[in-house]
Amino acid sequence: MILDFWTFCCINCLHVLDELRELEARYRDVLVIIGVHSPKFAHEADPVALAAAVSRYEVHHPVLDDPTLITWSAYTARAWPTLVVIDPEGYVVAQMAGEGHRRNVEILVEELVARHESNGSLHRGDGPYVPPAPTEGTLRFPAKVIALPDGHLLVADAGHHSLAELDGDTLVRRIGSGERGLVDGPPDEARFSEPNGLCLVPEALRPRLGYDVLVADTVNHALRGVRLADGAVTTVAGTGEQYMVGAVDNFLPFDDELDEELASLAVIGEPGDASAALASSLAPTSGDATRPAVPFVPGPRRQKLSSPWDVAWSGALGGFVVAMAGNHTLWQLDDRQGSINALAGTMNEGLLDGPLDDAWFAQPSGLAVGADDRIWVADSETSALRWVDPVERTVHTAVGEGLFDFGHRDGPAAEARLQHPLGVAVLPDGSVLVADTYNGAVRRYHSGEVTTLATDLAEPSGLLVLDDSVVVVESAAHRLTRLPLHGVGRLEDHGAHRTQRPVTELAPGEVRLDVVFTPATGQKYDDRYGPSTRLQVSSTPPGLLLDGAGDDVPLDRVLRLDPSVPEGVLHVTAHAASCDADPAIEYPACHLNAQDWGVPVRLVEGGATTLTLPLHG
Repeated sequence: MILDFWTFCCINCLHVLDELRELEARYRDVLVIIGVHSPKFAHEADPVALAAAVSRYEVHHPVLDDPTLITWSAYTARAWPTLVVIDPEGYVVAQMAGEGHRRNVEILVEELVARHESNGSLHRGDGPYVPPAPTEGTLRFPAKVIALPDGHLLVADAGHHSLAELDGDTLVRRIGSGERGLVDGPPDEARFSEPNGLCLVPEALRPRLGYDVLVADTVNHALRGVRLADGAVTTVAGTGEQYMVGAVDNFLPFDDELDEELASLAVIGEPGDASAALASSLAPTSGDATRPAVPFVPGPRRQKLSSPWDVAWSGALGGFVVAMAGNHTLWQLDDRQGSINALAGTMNEGLLDGPLDDAWFAQPSGLAVGADDRIWVADSETSALRWVDPVERTVHTAVGEGLFDFGHRDGPAAEARLQHPLGVAVLPDGSVLVADTYNGAVRRYHSGEVTTLATDLAEPSGLLVLDDSVVVVESAAHRLTRLPLHGVGRLEDHGAHRTQRPVTELAPGEVRLDVVFTPATGQKYDDRYGPSTRLQVSSTPPGLLLDGAGDDVPLDRVLRLDPSVPEGVLHVTAHAASCDADPAIEYPACHLNAQDWGVPVRLVEGGATTLTLPLHG
């Protein structure tokens, strides 16, 4: 049995759900998976919201609602997500924090099946999951919406794995077969996997690029192009595999077989396009005996991505900005030049302003560009509204405090609070609307003040401004709602909150931090190209750590905690590389294991002097 400790706001948890799908299918008769939903945000503790999330993300195993984190504490979980593996005799045999453990769990399951089948303690059969009745409706958990040139609306219909074109309330056509997958082609054959963001391509670029709408195809880790004339879908960027932080294979190498496969799907563009010229100059000739005569495939198709959630056009940057929720960054796509690159963020999760290369984001999920070229960002896990200056190349925070602070409070921006916003839009007067998703509200930021325009909405996740109204995507209600835009909104105060998790009591003064890394069976530390481990430590507030903060190689460290700071959060990031241990394997498979922890701590006399965190291979 596997216990999956998760919370539905967390992108890493959603990645694990996708990893578990494969294991569930392969070991259906011997493996029982039980989700344990231990919420971070107040909204996630609502059982109705949890039931909707289980349906939205197609969780095909039982889920235990753990709103007060009792089960979380019983199994000493300290991070979302955490997997606990229990053998058929009821013993805990492994605990794994973070994502990317699919292969290692598979190895462990195979070992446990063989061992317990031989001693008679393994029982095969069907699991306890009973699927719910299917629901009907035009939309199912829609995410974002844009207006098309003919006045129709195009909706990212995430729950139907497709796009829905609407004329008012009437479905004009559906782009995508409705089956989860990554397939290019005509609208009835193409497949998406939980598409979220949409961006209308600037009119001047459409003939050259060959598509009119760019789609953030989130679970496929891809950007897709849609040609409105016939609904044809192409893959613009992404390989279909997830970018893993620190991995060495996030950009696919040139390979004849792969090139031919990608080229069969790629749209190079019209003659005279920069990408077409690049393709022509680098494509092999028919007389080249070493490589097949196929067009060159530009870089975006070789670059792995990580859960792109939204996309917007920036004229100041001359490219599309991508909210890469999966690794807490912003990226830039210039499909005219055939390039996609990181734009902002270090891949550390948190809230930190400054130069683009130094800034921290936390699951950016909504984008909008104002007339002044500012790029507004709904930074969901920090419950923040942030903006990027593309000229000065800096990041700023308008509303928000950090990973663990949220609420519904209007007033001066420094005191205002949001709760996991997913959408953002800019009004003609320069003010900004926020789809305040977990508060079920639409909020307005203007001149340093925050007000509330509407409440009692069902997880609003996208906004579209049309003249004197705004179209709100009510994701959990499976509908679009039009609200009038008038007045400046009202002031509401439902309180500010901090994420409540079990607190670890530590002794003031010296505390030993020990991250225990256990390579998976058949693997060993990988030191061929330098140190195989890395440990980063910081704290909130910074004064909690008198010594021990910073970045170093060993996975253990002595921290010195300030007795005058009674409580705070230790932020720990650990990396460890491992590879196949068998010397007979010519090309060993290597893996980077990584995890972030935010450990709430309280300093008390007699508290623990060691903090142990598990990092399994």
